[in-house]
Amino acid sequence: MKYNFIYTYIKEQIFKGYIKPGKKLPSIRNICKKFECSKITAAKAYDLLIKDHIIYAVPKSGYYLIENSLNMNNSFDNKSIDFSTSAPDERILPYKEFQDCLNQALNLYKKNLISPSSTQGVENLICTIQKQLQNYQIFTDKPYIFITAGSQQAINILTMMDFPNGKKNVLIEEPTYYGVIESLKLNNVNIIGINRTSKGIDFYELENIFKHKDIKFFYIIPRFHNPTGFSYSNSEKKQILKLCQKYNVYIVEDDYLADLDIEKKSDPIYALDSYSKVIYVKTYSKVLLPGLRISAIVLPKEILKTFGKYKKWNDLSTSVLSQGALEIYIKSGMFDIHAKKLREVYSKRMACLNKCVKTCYNSNIIWHVPPSGFFASFEVVNSTHIDYIINGLKSKNILLTDPNIFYLNTNISKKLVRLSVSRSNTIEIEKGINKICTMIK
Repeated sequence: MKYNFIYTYIKEQIFKGYIKPGKKLPSIRNICKKFECSKITAAKAYDLLIKDHIIYAVPKSGYYLIENSLNMNNSFDNKSIDFSTSAPDERILPYKEFQDCLNQALNLYKKNLISPSSTQGVENLICTIQKQLQNYQIFTDKPYIFITAGSQQAINILTMMDFPNGKKNVLIEEPTYYGVIESLKLNNVNIIGINRTSKGIDFYELENIFKHKDIKFFYIIPRFHNPTGFSYSNSEKKQILKLCQKYNVYIVEDDYLADLDIEKKSDPIYALDSYSKVIYVKTYSKVLLPGLRISAIVLPKEILKTFGKYKKWNDLSTSVLSQGALEIYIKSGMFDIHAKKLREVYSKRMACLNKCVKTCYNSNIIWHVPPSGFFASFEVVNSTHIDYIINGLKSKNILLTDPNIFYLNTNISKKLVRLSVSRSNTIEIEKGINKICTMIK
């Protein structure tokens, strides 16, 4: 396609420093003359560059290279490519839209700001989230939904409180989200790990742990797993549920990136649960603003009272202003529009990553690239130590996270490395993967 050729040409001009940040790009008319193409073709090439956050359009003026762009020849090699962060890309966050919602919420809820709100959460937001959750196949009644100050608070409360099964130990996947590991350690909880690979988990081992290890709950990230990017199949989810029911174990399902899933038939574990064993946690921080710190948790009836008590004396209530703004943002339809945009951005980044790892084939690397989400991962199959690789790449301005933080036992040599595309555009991905493949020999 000619528009792809134009797209590549413009990127090369940027790399070589011929187009400077803040400077105007060739007009559509000039592109048409140079490449003997239609205005539609030229505009399509520029639209691709806009979607990749390389250029921006000014009405009645033209197209410009974004300031502080990472693709200048003079600065790119000295600019870090951050594959380590788990924070969303600030270039695509809805700052202005959400600020407008905050202003509206300030007017609507100003009387509620002088005293604590309900421990459960603002009623209007709970009603809104109850309806929204149906889009994820989560059908529940309003009394079973609590609003918390982020998923970390919800998980921390679950860690501290007693469960009806009377058990004390917590099972986690290894590797897993390091924030949960730290929370469990701080609360002096006995933690048991089960290995999760690209092939899933060992169900014989899982049953053995449930049978003999007094497991209170199993903390699980079923899709777009942090740090691997793996997702369970529906049959695996059902098998986990069946064992939890058999051995009276609860599941804490952290569905933090549900909004990025492009597979419509991928249901959460909660949707498959007929035993009331699943506690569903959904955060809004990852897809909106990290500082928002709002999550929804759906609870089984038998732990509602205990959770409410712990929640009340943990922080009394979650920010009314933030809750009100989120309610307005969801009701207005802006959330769905933003979520669709995110799915397009991150599925495109993962497609770019997948293409890059195939182009830069290296027999010493096994790649695991999901169709969407923030995280992919790779395994190093030779004897090279991971610390050497990470430090070597850091010297080349490629940032990766030490994999040890995702495990209980940090003394074991880890060969699987997380790679985050949450803040890396396609140009950064292409350049970064090339350096990784060159480094690992």
